[in-house]
Amino acid sequence: MSYKFKATQDFWRNFYELLPDQKASVRATWQIFKTDPFDPRLRTHKIHRLSAHHRQTIYAVCVEGDLRVVFLIKGDEIWSLDVGSHDIYKS
Repeated sequence: MSYKFKATQDFWRNFYELLPDQKASVRATWQIFKTDPFDPRLRTHKIHRLSAHHRQTIYAVCVEGDLRVVFLIKGDEIWSLDVGSHDIYKS
C-alpha cells in the first residue's frame, strides 16, 4: 500500500530536541519506514496501553536503544505522533 506521511507538532518538537546522532538515527530509520513501516528491521509493534486509551491501534518502531517513534495509521495516512524514550508510551 502507498501511504501519505504526516507528523504531529509533538513529533517535530521532540525530534528537534534530540541529540544530533539521534536525529541521524531517526532519519536512517525513516528511509526504511517510508518503504515499509512493518519492515522487520524496525521491530514495529503495537503499544497496547496507548491503543486502548486512544481506541485505535498505536504502533512504535525501534530507532536505537531506548529511542522510539510512535505512529498510527488512518486509511492511507501514517501519522508520526511522537519520538523519544519509552516515556512517550505514557502519553
